[in-house]
Amino acid sequence: MSDYAVVNPATGETLAEYDTLTDAGVESAIASAHDGYRVWSRTAPADRAAAIRRVAELHRERREELAAIIVREMGKPLEAALGEVDFAADITEYYADNIDKITGDTPLDILGEGTAVIRRSPLGVLLGIMPWNFPYYQVARFAAPNLAVGNTILLKHAPQCPESAEALQAIYRDAGLPDGAYVNIRATNDQAATIIADRRVQGVSVTGSERAGAAVAEIAGRNLKKVALELGGSDPFILLSTDDLDAAVQAAVDARLDNNGQSCNAAKRFIVADDLYDGFLSKFTAALGEAKVGDPFADDTVLGPLSSLTAAERLDEQVQRAVAQGATVEVGGRRDGAFYPGTVLTGVTKDMDAYGEEFFGPVGTVYRVSSEDEAVELANDTGYGLGSYVFTTDAEQAQRIADKIEAGMVYVNVVLADSPELPFGGVKRSGTSREMGLLAADEFVNKKLIRTI
Repeated sequence: MSDYAVVNPATGETLAEYDTLTDAGVESAIASAHDGYRVWSRTAPADRAAAIRRVAELHRERREELAAIIVREMGKPLEAALGEVDFAADITEYYADNIDKITGDTPLDILGEGTAVIRRSPLGVLLGIMPWNFPYYQVARFAAPNLAVGNTILLKHAPQCPESAEALQAIYRDAGLPDGAYVNIRATNDQAATIIADRRVQGVSVTGSERAGAAVAEIAGRNLKKVALELGGSDPFILLSTDDLDAAVQAAVDARLDNNGQSCNAAKRFIVADDLYDGFLSKFTAALGEAKVGDPFADDTVLGPLSSLTAAERLDEQVQRAVAQGATVEVGGRRDGAFYPGTVLTGVTKDMDAYGEEFFGPVGTVYRVSSEDEAVELANDTGYGLGSYVFTTDAEQAQRIADKIEAGMVYVNVVLADSPELPFGGVKRSGTSREMGLLAADEFVNKKLIRTI
C-alpha cells in the first residue's frame, strides 16, 4: 500500500492510492518553486492579491466537492467539512484584502535627521508540513499569508489527505498563480529532511504533533533555517461563575466535540468551581453521552469516526490506562472500530498519565476546584500552552485570569471564536509562532531597515 492513500475511516475501505515522489521528483519540485519565486516575488502586490482572492472564490465555488473529499479522508461530519471550506476561503480572502498592510513600509520614529522605514520582503521557497485534521483550514493559514508577501510554497500534506491536497493544487493553478508558486509534494519524511536542508529553501512550517515538530526543528536548526511550529494542546476550560449553566455546558460540549474532538485548541480539561461542579458534571456527562455517533455524511451525526482505526485505538488505550490508574469513566469510553463516543473522565490526579496527556478525540476530563487561584494553578500545570477558555460573570476576574494563564490565546465567555484576523498560536510545548491575522505574514519575511538621510 502507498504511503499516500485515502482510507475511509467510517468503513475501512481504501478508496485511492497515490505515488510518492521520486528523488528526481523532489528535485524538480524544489527547482519549480525556486524558479516560481523569481516570478511571484516580483509580481505587483495588487496582482498577487487578485490571484489569492481567486483562490478564495474557487474554494466557495467548489465547496461541496471539497467537503465530500475530507469526509472520506478523515471522517469529519459533512456540515463541519462545509464550514471548514468556508473558513479556509475567508482566511485566504483576508490576506488579499490586507495586501497593502502586509507589504507596505512601516515608518520609524528616529533620533537623527532623515527617515527610516521597515520594508518587508519575501524570503523565498518555504516548506509547509500539514496535518490531517483540518486539510483546508491548516493550508490556508500557512499558504495565504506567505503567498501574499511573495514567498512560494512547497506543501507536504498528511499522507491520508492526498485527494484534498490534489484539489488544492488544482485551485492554486486554476486561480492563475504562476508555475512553482504553490507545489503539492507527496514526499517521505527522509525526502522532507532533504528539502529542509536544500539551500534554495528558506524556512519550514509544521502543524502537527509534538514529536513531528521536534524532529523537523532539529533538522531546521542544523541547517540554520527558520522554523514555525504549531503543535498540540490540552486547553483548560475554566468555569467559575455563570448566570446560565445550560449555556456554559453547551459551550463546553461544543469546544470538546468540534472536529470529532480532534482539534489542537479544543477544550480538553474542564476546571469547575466547587459550587457549580455537580450540576456541570451531570449536564456535561448527559450531553456527551447523547452526542450521536455515526455516518459522517448523515445530517444528524455529531461525531463521525476518528481519523483512522489507529487513532481510535490510541485514544482507547489512553482511556483504559487512565481507568487502570484510578480514573472514573462517567460516560462513554468504549471504541467501536474507528468510532469513539463522547467520554467524560473524573478522578484524574497528578500521578496518572492522563493528567499530562493530550486526548485527541472526544474525551474530556473534569476537575473540581475551590478557588480562582487553584483553577489557574491547575490550568497552567501542563506542558502545553495553546488556547484557554474562561467563563465567569466577573469581568475583573476574567482579566486577572487572562493575565495569569500560560497560553497563546485566552477566550473569555466564548468558544469556537477563531477568525481570520485573530492570531493563532501557543507557548511551551504547543509551538513557537503565530498563524492567521497580520502576525502570520511577519513569520517568513525580511524586515529590512532602510535608513535615509
